[in-house]
Amino acid sequence: MFPGNLVKYHTVPKSVHPGHFHSPANPENRLLRLSKAGTLFVKISYQKIITMSSINEQQSENNHQDLQGKEALQKIKELAEKADICFFCTNISTNTPFSTRPMSIQEVNDEGLWFLSASDSTLNKEIANDPSVQLLFQGSTYSDFLNIHGTASISKDKQKVKQFWKPLFKTWFTEGIDDPRITVINVRPDKGYYWDTKHNMVIGFLKRAAGAIVGKTLDDSIEGNIRM
Repeated sequence: MFPGNLVKYHTVPKSVHPGHFHSPANPENRLLRLSKAGTLFVKISYQKIITMSSINEQQSENNHQDLQGKEALQKIKELAEKADICFFCTNISTNTPFSTRPMSIQEVNDEGLWFLSASDSTLNKEIANDPSVQLLFQGSTYSDFLNIHGTASISKDKQKVKQFWKPLFKTWFTEGIDDPRITVINVRPDKGYYWDTKHNMVIGFLKRAAGAIVGKTLDDSIEGNIRM
């Protein structure tokens, strides 16, 4: 899985390890069904994430905050590092069913998000054909969700390979740090959407419990658009 190879599923039962999925063909309204301790449904469109607006309207607290520039990058860094692994989606702009696979994040900095992949992987081939990508993150069971759209590029930056290299990676790159198949993928985000909590999981739980008792929507949530 790690080097970016792709296996496709049309349905994902709970027993399946978080894996790879090939979505329905409609590019304007794609339903991604993935398995992670159960089944996670994430609905994606090119322009926006369709949120539960009727529930949001019941909130007595403000739960929407759009982020731009440095604030947006800080939120991406915070949530991406919590998740550590994302679903890396390709074929976003090709009018064909998009593809996805789990990928380990190596770094998030001012230049974007960084990954290692194999030069002969499906991921690399699809990026070469269409550099528009979408990254999906889940940092916890209740919050720390992030959807990012961006542009991917592939290089053989030896300094980055040396920076990211771990001995375990020899499982996939069998010739070690000098394996000629190692490539570096950089994703520069341009927009996205996040779902988070204002405080922490404990406060969020207490608010939800109180809301359930009094019949009022209190969940300590915060969400919004991300623009770079």
